Amino acid sequence: MTKRDLVVRIAMQTGVNQRDVSDIVQLTLDSVVDELAAGRGVELRNFGVFSLKTRKKRVGRNPNEPENEVEIPERVVVKFKPGKTMRERVGCIDVD
Repeated sequence: MTKRDLVVRIAMQTGVNQRDVSDIVQLTLDSVVDELAAGRGVELRNFGVFSLKTRKKRVGRNPNEPENEVEIPERVVVKFKPGKTMRERVGCIDVD
């Protein structure tokens, strides 16, 4: 499903025009990104939690040249943990 598919589905279910739905969906996504960029997590009840996790620096290798080691720097990644309702409906297994 694309963002466009989501907008069309919501517009059909609510009767709101697609342009307004598209603006609302985009504002929602922008707000999630803004909070994460500010270093804060986002909790959407029954959907899930977006949080930030710092991955430690590590040594990697090129599979084509395993003798050459490359240092992979520390970085921050976004982590998502599905909420209870999503886990129940999708049949997710918790993986941390």
